[in-house]
Amino acid sequence: MAERILVVDDERAILDLCQMILHSHGYDVLTAESGMEALQLVEQKRPSLVLLDYMMPTMDGMSVLRQIRQSHPDSYVIMFTGKGSETVAVEVMKAGASDYVLKPFNNHDLLERIETVLKFRRIELINRSLEQERAQLQQEIQAWNRDLELRVAEKTQELEGAHNEIVQAEKLATVGHLSAGMAHEIRNPLNSIGLFAQLLSADIDESSEFADYPDKILKEIDRIDAILLKLLAASEQHQLEVSQVALADVIHHAADLFSEQMRQQSVVLDMYLHPVPPLVADCDEMKQIFTNLFVNALQAMPDGGLLTVDMEFHDGRIFIEVHDSGIGIAQEHLSRVFDPFFTTKSKGTGFGLSVVLRIVKNYNGSIRVSSEPGEGTSFHIDFPVESTVAVAGDNVSE
Repeated sequence: MAERILVVDDERAILDLCQMILHSHGYDVLTAESGMEALQLVEQKRPSLVLLDYMMPTMDGMSVLRQIRQSHPDSYVIMFTGKGSETVAVEVMKAGASDYVLKPFNNHDLLERIETVLKFRRIELINRSLEQERAQLQQEIQAWNRDLELRVAEKTQELEGAHNEIVQAEKLATVGHLSAGMAHEIRNPLNSIGLFAQLLSADIDESSEFADYPDKILKEIDRIDAILLKLLAASEQHQLEVSQVALADVIHHAADLFSEQMRQQSVVLDMYLHPVPPLVADCDEMKQIFTNLFVNALQAMPDGGLLTVDMEFHDGRIFIEVHDSGIGIAQEHLSRVFDPFFTTKSKGTGFGLSVVLRIVKNYNGSIRVSSEPGEGTSFHIDFPVESTVAVAGDNVSE
């Protein structure tokens, strides 16, 4: 395609001569006799090059040059001038002209200068395009790097999660071995202490200041025995009676157990339980999950708050979130909330959430916690609907 050149001069003879010369060398030529007409043609036709007269009435060549360079930098300019001074040459070059030609000009010299400027223009446009491509490629590379960093971070988080799950499983297994031995070793002397306390109770006069001591001893024995039972529950995998369990019914039943406590603590319960398929599970274990989570939530809201339970099903999994608007959990404690024995409560045993973890893992599910101090805590649980309970010898009742 022929390159377009606009010739601007108030002398008709110059316009005709340039048009004839340039046409004969294959250029597409436009002409204008004033600065205003030139600017309109540049706006409409976007010529590659403008041959512009320095001296013109109404709007001189310098004013036209400045507007072209400002509004249409892709249109290059060669200035015609009848003044051969260095001052004029410096002025037009500083204003953005690519070259200048003295009048009267030599035809061959004019064509050489035009071709030189057009060649320089082609190179600059190519360089500009390459710069744009380079900038675009840099943006794409940066985007790829950001995406890669995000993927690495996600995979790292997944690996850390998997590692934490393995550590939790090892802890629970260790607790299982310890708890069985501890329960046996501790219960034997407890039974003896209980027997002696009962014997003392029969021999102490009711008016004695020591009369209520045996009862206090027996209550402490019961408390220790309860702790041992919780310790065993946190780790052992007992024989299960699994069936098709409706989780919505389980959650409602667990919530009913705490209705009076919620009323007394001014805790509002909101449940959004969307329809989900039944889960093959032990109903009592499912109840224990939500009972323990509700206990945990109510302890975090002694002065009232909002307890929310959401449940939905998609992609073959049941997703449940239990959220409380309580005091929240400090960030340094989040990674330990499922550890056996870990608790921040003065009277807590640290078994409740470890029991929840054991049960959820037993059904090939996953559980995680998110919390901000002062903004509440959320436990996120999900179960695969087609999962198999990870306990050998389970009895499935239809």
